[in-house]
Amino acid sequence: MEEEVVSNKLYVGNLPYSTTGDQLKEHFAVAGEVTDAVVISDKMSGRSKGFGFVTMADEAAAQKAIAELDGKEFDGRPLKVSLARPMRKDQ
Repeated sequence: MEEEVVSNKLYVGNLPYSTTGDQLKEHFAVAGEVTDAVVISDKMSGRSKGFGFVTMADEAAAQKAIAELDGKEFDGRPLKVSLARPMRKDQ
């Protein structure tokens, strides 16, 4: 079965642990309309895992965000921005 890649959902890695979903949404708004932004946190401790996901309004905005924000500093850390891959069944 082919993995479905959502063309407007982005993986954002190397986030500072203090980053909130609202800050992430605001940062990515420079590339276009952000429909959702979430920072992933540990279920036990509630502490950020240092990555999150941003959903852009469309594929063009997602591609612009990758082009403009991948490798750029956010709070002193270079972001890793790429298209999100679907979660594997074994995770």
